[in-house]
Amino acid sequence: MAYYIAYQERALADYEATVAWYKEQSERVAENFEKEVADKINTIRIQPGSFKKTYKRFHEAILKKYPYSIVYIINEKENCVIISSIFHHKRNPKKKYK
Repeated sequence: MAYYIAYQERALADYEATVAWYKEQSERVAENFEKEVADKINTIRIQPGSFKKTYKRFHEAILKKYPYSIVYIINEKENCVIISSIFHHKRNPKKKYK
């Protein structure tokens, strides 16, 4: 059974800022980033428990071609996955789970 996906504002802001930055570099690179994120979120939707739990209740799905992780929490009661951030690997890791 597929889970419902919800986004925290921070995750949406991270995503939009990243796409905008990649678009300044190359439309094709931005499109590839968007596709990889969409594919990974679809995998999370179907199998949310398949990615490593990295801190307390947070799971982390690492993108293959880009230095980003999708950080999320699984809410079993609501059958929902809450994406908390699209996190660049060079950012301060202390801010990953806020």
